[in-house]
Amino acid sequence: MAYIFTLIFLFLLALLYLKIADKFNIVDKPNERSSHTKVTIRGAGIIFYAASVIYFVSSGFQYTWFFLGLSLLTYISFLDDIRGVHPNWRLFIHLVSVLCMVYEFGVFNYPWYYLVLAFVFTIGVINAYNFMDGINGMTALCTLVMGGLLLYVNTTVNYIEQDFLIFTLLGVVVFGFFNFRKKAVCFAGDVGPAVLSFMLLFALGKLILKTGDFTYVLFLAVYGIEIGWSVARRVYQGYHIFEPHRTFLLHMLSNEVGHSSLLVSAMYGLVQLFLGAAVIYIVQFGATVQWSFAIVTLAGLSAFYLILKQHIFNNYYIKGEERYAIRHRRMRIVKARRNKKAYLVPEVRLVKEAKIVDMPKKENSEELLRSGVRP
Repeated sequence: MAYIFTLIFLFLLALLYLKIADKFNIVDKPNERSSHTKVTIRGAGIIFYAASVIYFVSSGFQYTWFFLGLSLLTYISFLDDIRGVHPNWRLFIHLVSVLCMVYEFGVFNYPWYYLVLAFVFTIGVINAYNFMDGINGMTALCTLVMGGLLLYVNTTVNYIEQDFLIFTLLGVVVFGFFNFRKKAVCFAGDVGPAVLSFMLLFALGKLILKTGDFTYVLFLAVYGIEIGWSVARRVYQGYHIFEPHRTFLLHMLSNEVGHSSLLVSAMYGLVQLFLGAAVIYIVQFGATVQWSFAIVTLAGLSAFYLILKQHIFNNYYIKGEERYAIRHRRMRIVKARRNKKAYLVPEVRLVKEAKIVDMPKKENSEELLRSGVRP
């Protein structure tokens, strides 16, 4: 019964936020990179934090340090949705938030490089989650899949309080009601992916610490492959990696190929669901089998991803792709120089306007010659 009341409360809270956001113009305006075509309310991901507050209070203020880090992350992300935040401040708050979560794990007795890896991985996933929030339904559906997998594992491993995951998923269900549509009522904004990724990473971290099986990281494999290869491509081709773009495969499938954004989100969710189910089955075997499974899976998914993406690049025009390109222009110039070719504009000579006259009769030709006009 408590879950039903929570669901209703979150739904009413979401409706209230939509009215407030509309009044204070907290909106996302479409641009050349957008998949949407009309002004849409953003920042609705604040509902995820509201769900975490309900859990925090009802649990007797459990996971205090984690909740402190989550609150700081929510504040800076929501502020970014409202008026923008300097990247240095945002990065600083991210670091402090991760520090709070690591302290909650109680792993400060580990070697220092473990902590560095934890910082890099966590901040990377937070930003990856934000990048992937590009089309309707993606954040909601993929989070429901991953949360459902973590919830299923928790029934046997018992690595975290079950309500932590349930209240998180209730917030996702409410958000999905407004976002998983052909024309979304609202977007999660920066605050939504930040809060969700932080909460899921906390649960995933506790699972790995409890079991010692790093194979569970593959719960994030779909996002990891998308972000990893996209960033690698932009670095190789000379793009600025933080420059806004729409060359993620999910954007291209929806915008250029023309598939429904909901269909694309469903495909990503199904791939992650099958992969997660395979992970849950594989972890019962030894380390050799798990490593072999991870390598084969990542290699296979990467090959499929790269082939499909290159096919789209070869057969579709990607809007805005050429704007921030550096490397391909430089390579074209170098190639032209090597082949001793140049791209020249044909020379055009301007002449005075000529007067056109009828051919004179033969008997008047001598007179015309004296006047300077040739027959």
